[in-house]
Amino acid sequence: MAGDPRIRNFCIVAHIDHGKSTLADRLLEATGTLSDRERRDQFLDKMDLERERGITIKAQTARMPYRAQDGEEYLLNLIDTPGHVDFSYEVSRALQACEGAVLVVDAAQGIEAQTLANAYLAIDAGLEILPVVNKIDLPAADPDRVAQEIEDVVGLDAADVLSVSAKDGRGIDALLERIVAVVPPPRGNPAAELRALIFDSWFDSYVGAVMLVRVVDGSVTAGQRIRMMARGTDREVQELHVLDPHPRKVDCLAAGEVGVVVAGVKTLAEVRVGDTLTDFRQPASEALPGFEDVKPMVFTGLYPVLAENYENLKTALEKLKLNDASLSYEPETSAALGFGFRCGFLGFLHSEIVQERLEREYDLDLIATAPTVRYRVVEKNGRVAEIESPAALPDAADLDRIEEPVILATIHLPPEFVGPVIKLCQERRGTQRDMNHHGSRVQLRYELPLSEVVLDFHDRLKGATRGYGSLDYELQGYRQADLVKLDVMVNADPVDALSLIVHRDKSHQRGTDLARKLKEFIPRQMYEVAIQAAIGTRVIARTTVKALRKNVTAKCYGGDITRKRKLLEKQKEGKRRMKRVGSVEIPQEAFLAALRLDDS
Repeated sequence: MAGDPRIRNFCIVAHIDHGKSTLADRLLEATGTLSDRERRDQFLDKMDLERERGITIKAQTARMPYRAQDGEEYLLNLIDTPGHVDFSYEVSRALQACEGAVLVVDAAQGIEAQTLANAYLAIDAGLEILPVVNKIDLPAADPDRVAQEIEDVVGLDAADVLSVSAKDGRGIDALLERIVAVVPPPRGNPAAELRALIFDSWFDSYVGAVMLVRVVDGSVTAGQRIRMMARGTDREVQELHVLDPHPRKVDCLAAGEVGVVVAGVKTLAEVRVGDTLTDFRQPASEALPGFEDVKPMVFTGLYPVLAENYENLKTALEKLKLNDASLSYEPETSAALGFGFRCGFLGFLHSEIVQERLEREYDLDLIATAPTVRYRVVEKNGRVAEIESPAALPDAADLDRIEEPVILATIHLPPEFVGPVIKLCQERRGTQRDMNHHGSRVQLRYELPLSEVVLDFHDRLKGATRGYGSLDYELQGYRQADLVKLDVMVNADPVDALSLIVHRDKSHQRGTDLARKLKEFIPRQMYEVAIQAAIGTRVIARTTVKALRKNVTAKCYGGDITRKRKLLEKQKEGKRRMKRVGSVEIPQEAFLAALRLDDS
């Protein structure tokens, strides 16, 4: 049974920087949702971070009234989604709340890696796809070639591809008409028991946890008592809002509508993205299919610079987890850094964004350890364990083998850059799967260890292709590799926060680089400081921070040389004693420098 025939729920998906947010701006303007005074670029990108970096991090929604050319009034619910591979989980959640997807492709660059990945996500979700070629105002634009590319690669008819310019507004009216004509109205039974899918949430210091929902069946009204089916908790609906695009209070959300539910949820653990809301008195018999639990791929230790900020960091992570379901964390202790958390992320950019949000939004000073991936360890007694931290690696004598996660990377690039990209993949221990030509682009597929990709592979790929290369990847499984634990010792004391799991072939170079980098940042003491990189008991690299030397013989004017020697021996003995009891403080800059080690 269908919901309201005048409602259209759709999202915009595309590769990063293909113009999704600008297209959303034009749609808001064309439907009269925004007044002239409110207009600004990237209107739906609410975070300062999104504006500064020019990328979408959080999916955002907006409700737009639209009068079609036939005079019929429609209600369009738009969801603008991120394009970067690290935020694909945001895209998959947004797709659950829609019936249609506008697939945007750059008229100059053509199909990129995330274009394909997002298109397949939308097809798997059973959405109606509207292909759109954007940026036709560019001098290098070739919309006909790109439309043919869409047909060849994605399988959508080139004749159905719309050409638009989100910059100057060309083709926007035709796109709105196409959305109304092609995207089906929401499915659902308005007369059935209430079932609403929570597909996003955030924390508000005034009203507690706020839920963004898509009502599938029935309706929800202010004052109604609702139950969260996964948690089994009951709450009374205090307020309902729709975002058009500013929050506007309403009395009811009917089947097919998207809106905000405020239900006085004070504890963050009560709300779970993917949960189903139903009526307390007449609950639905079956919950809606939620979202797959996302598996973190990159792990970093986050520690407060000041130990007394540990509780503040814990609260901040709880609030951020509500807004970002792909974040995971658990408490961790380090001898060097004290109490902190081991956090799991979808990629290196995701970890950077979360760290920056914690520092900006919650006013925290943090130290982050080097990012690692989840390894599978098989011991000689047959026990299998998955570890995310080098500190959790068992003793080498008990180890049978270590297996590392392997990804299948899909790289789209112009033909002239194939050589440098293949060289980069070979350096990162990659195995070529295949190479295909799609129009003016080449698609390379490589099996690569995830640990070789998370740190700076994306930056190096952009450098090797002058910005024209794009990357998407999916986890393939685990593969055995010759991996070792690299420890860093300062004056024979191991610094657990700087330990790494690396391939044996790269251990010497990595150890030398780490020791050299630390030497730059550890301040000189009154005694020599030895910095060593070791595998087990074998030291593979060493450097020394020279001691500061006080001139103890300055007051000796002439006289017997033995007096000067006595003073120098006394100074040497004093330094030896200091070295035995002394503790070297490693500044935060040293950890950051080690984290940003470039292995070029």
